[in-house]
Amino acid sequence: MRALLVTSVGVTCAAALTLPLAAPALSAPARPPSQAAESPGSGPPSVRAAELPVAASRAAAEAAGSTQSLPLEPLAAPSDRSMGAGAAAGQGLERRTSRPFSLVGVVWDDADAELHGTVQVRTRAAGSADWSGWQDVETHNAEHAADLGSDERSSGAVRGATAPLWVGDSDGVEVRVLPEAADPQNRSAAAPLPEGLRVELVDPGPDPAPEPAAETAPEPARAAPAGRSAATAAFAVNPAPPTTPVVLPEVLTAESEAASAVNAELAPLGATFIPALTKAETVEAANVAAGAKPYIGPRPGIVTRKGWGADERLRERQFAYTRTVKAAFVHHSATGNNYTCKQAPSVLRSIYRYHVKSSGWRDFGYNFAVDKCGNIYEGRAGGVTKAVLGAHTLGFNSNTMGIAVLGSYSSTNPPAAAVTAVSKLTAWKLGLFGANPKGKVTLTSGGSNKYKAGTKVKMNVISGHRDGFATECPGARLYKKLGAARTSSAKLQGR
Repeated sequence: MRALLVTSVGVTCAAALTLPLAAPALSAPARPPSQAAESPGSGPPSVRAAELPVAASRAAAEAAGSTQSLPLEPLAAPSDRSMGAGAAAGQGLERRTSRPFSLVGVVWDDADAELHGTVQVRTRAAGSADWSGWQDVETHNAEHAADLGSDERSSGAVRGATAPLWVGDSDGVEVRVLPEAADPQNRSAAAPLPEGLRVELVDPGPDPAPEPAAETAPEPARAAPAGRSAATAAFAVNPAPPTTPVVLPEVLTAESEAASAVNAELAPLGATFIPALTKAETVEAANVAAGAKPYIGPRPGIVTRKGWGADERLRERQFAYTRTVKAAFVHHSATGNNYTCKQAPSVLRSIYRYHVKSSGWRDFGYNFAVDKCGNIYEGRAGGVTKAVLGAHTLGFNSNTMGIAVLGSYSSTNPPAAAVTAVSKLTAWKLGLFGANPKGKVTLTSGGSNKYKAGTKVKMNVISGHRDGFATECPGARLYKKLGAARTSSAKLQGR
């Protein structure tokens, strides 16, 4: 948690929202993202004066990151001989300095328009003169998106978008988008590019400040009154002398409390981590009937949205649910592998901002994320035990969950720790809904480029994104590991 230095007492958390554990509506309209680039001190339009003073709101907005949206311009000719003589001109940006950013992607106006061509960027490391080589950005178009006909998809805010690419701390960018040749024998005759192309430069903001160490408390904390965090209650009942500076946790906003309250049966309000349980503890927590076979894996530890620093003011306030979770779709984020596990929260905040502010989605698209070290993260808000409607597999978001392994695994093997984490997560979450990881399930398509709407499709309970949509995702190397993940997941369930 971010901390404040104070010399007085009496601060309490805002009252927790009273939320149902399941929402009556399946979806809610997405919050339209900002149309213009954000200034360094600006924040999302959802910041309300009643929640934070103006100065505090501005500081919070800066800490939450920012997005620069720069329109692409016509390129007179390819800027690199590697594209070949006679290649059709595209759009892009010449080298330029920018405010700091760490993730880049390209978006366009019409979410239903396909970008047929290549998207490449090169960036300059912050504070240096070192430019990277050209890096490919996965076009992926509409394959990760809300289902057709859903409130999220039809809100009018959704845009076409490439996959986001993590480039690390940067302050310079160059972009080129070249159309695919309509006729291989005549490269100058190219398919038109979508209208409104622009590059999005995302700054994730700093990581949340760590919570104060336990030994800094004047004495052991007593139980927190209902509706207040344990850390705040500890300070209120065990205040330090007035002359001694004390570190207090940040007061939760209404949106933060709502995102945390849906996990209240798993961790205290405002918790940054949901602790792991043994299989016996998991069975007990799941209220498995006496004598019944507990086909459920032990609950893994999960970093909450608070833990990775999600700015809850960005997302649509209401949560969206479906009836159950019948299957899990495994993805790779296609953001590249040039991140450390310590940077994973920054990667997540960047993807989250790109999904909401740039792509126009209601929230982070995936239900969960896994980093290369095997850490598991809560994704879309609504509760990790619940059937939260995501925007991960076009046509098959209902009654499923999406798990994104951070990285690109078309030609790189996924780390064993990441595959193990997928097994652990699916053994637990699918077990909550009685699903067998080694089994098959019939799903009804909501419409995709592989299956028409209404088509009934028999799939593995643990499937890859490509099983529901014509795509490379989750990358050939990760896809090959799904058989082993199914076996391990079922074994963890006791099957």
